[in-house]
Amino acid sequence: MFIRISALAAAVLLAGCVSNDTSDEITKQPETAPKTQPADVHKNAANAQQIAKHLWSEAARANEDVTPVDVTELEDLWQRIQMQLTFEVPQTRPIVEQRNYYASHQAYLDRVAGRAQPFLYYIVEEIEKRNMPLELALLPIVESAFDPFAYSHAAASGMWQFMPATGKRFGLKQNYWYDGRRDVIASTRAALDYLQYLHDTLEGDWLNAIAAYNSGEGRIMSAIKRNKKKRLPTDFWSLDLPAETTAYVPKLLALVDILKRPDEFEIVWKFIANEVKIDVVDIESQVDLAIAANLAGLDVTELQALNPGFNQWATDPDGPHYLVLPATHTMSFKQKLAQTPSNNRLRWKRYIVSKGDTLGKIAQQHNTNISAIQRINKFSGNTIRLGQPLLIPIAALDNADYELSAPNRVETAQQNIAGTKLDYTVQKGDTLWDISREHNVTVSQLAKWNGIAQRSALKTGQKLAIWQQDKIADATAISRTVSYKVRKGDSLARIAQRFSVSVSDIVKWNNIDTSSYLQPGQKLKLVVDVKRV
Repeated sequence: MFIRISALAAAVLLAGCVSNDTSDEITKQPETAPKTQPADVHKNAANAQQIAKHLWSEAARANEDVTPVDVTELEDLWQRIQMQLTFEVPQTRPIVEQRNYYASHQAYLDRVAGRAQPFLYYIVEEIEKRNMPLELALLPIVESAFDPFAYSHAAASGMWQFMPATGKRFGLKQNYWYDGRRDVIASTRAALDYLQYLHDTLEGDWLNAIAAYNSGEGRIMSAIKRNKKKRLPTDFWSLDLPAETTAYVPKLLALVDILKRPDEFEIVWKFIANEVKIDVVDIESQVDLAIAANLAGLDVTELQALNPGFNQWATDPDGPHYLVLPATHTMSFKQKLAQTPSNNRLRWKRYIVSKGDTLGKIAQQHNTNISAIQRINKFSGNTIRLGQPLLIPIAALDNADYELSAPNRVETAQQNIAGTKLDYTVQKGDTLWDISREHNVTVSQLAKWNGIAQRSALKTGQKLAIWQQDKIADATAISRTVSYKVRKGDSLARIAQRFSVSVSDIVKWNNIDTSSYLQPGQKLKLVVDVKRV
């Protein structure tokens, strides 16, 4: 791709952003758009003809000599983005405040660049192929700081922070095995589809499209209609929008301003080579991530960091059947994979159904799901019989070795929580609100502890971690141990409410299995404060 700029401007741009640090650190709605296959990251960037014409005309007006510059030949990827920025950045107070914040946090921008290292080149090429503004390559900084594992307790997930419904609307599959919102390849395609749709819907205004990406097109369209009714302008700066959205666009424009003229703010954009970093490799079938990592010459965590869409120890049995690999490892991986029969891409266990087994229980014990067991054993119902042999897919390594799987990320987040942990098994009809009331905690705490959204629908048998704060006994309390016989219709919550105690205390005092129901006539020991009952 050739863009003509002045020789002097080219020299300034080539010198302006380069850092000597080459570290490759990786830290951890309309009709649905048609699904597309992952793009070949080796293809040249598409023609940026419109941008080239703009820069040419600017140089011509300045009566400068011009020389051709091929942006694909630049050494630094940030320069490639910088040379194609076209948004005007007004020096308004919100933008200046956001710019000052970023400019005073060099370490934050360094961490962002470290996370962006593997994926930014791919994102830039995808934007160029669509002739979309290169400013959009900075949007993941605002959304997630380029963290593909980022999760909002409002339920947004991934580098591009898709909500579940919006993700499904734009073709992002979400299930036990896989969440396309965290798959950088799939979510980048979906994010650009969504942004293009918003641009086309909102009268070709990119700032309004970016605002709608944050708050939804319905809200922006309503604001535009209100302004039209009042005969007011309908650009972003003229719309009456929520505070979060009003700050969202200035955050992006502040980053644009800093990238345009980093020296003025004494900011260095950590060097990212302007070259292919990753390949998308077709694997054709399900594979254990540990086995794939071994074939690729990587450790499991490295492979998971490049493929954050896979929730468990293996890829989704139903696809997508591709893996993202470092470009330097692709050839060897393909050769070794071709020599690995499909039945050797997973480990298997022969299991004999025993008394009390259910498909759900067996699946949970082996870190798989019911549909995978049904598919492998060629039956569709949930009925199993005593002594029936089943073939179960199992992980090649211990669960703890899949460090970035969804269960392990939740467990890591729980390690520094103070208090006593209670393992709670979800009962039929439970909601987060019900459980929070029973255990005297908040819904937001439950969501945070378990890595789920506050509006999540719970499944019967699902395990939740609940932390109870250690309490100092009330010096004025008069405690007495009483025996209570369970009555028909009783529940732990109802008994706890009646005697002013907590459900967790009843469970602890009586060593109750919360996965079982109370039985009429069952006797419970309760330690009650007679002054409160």
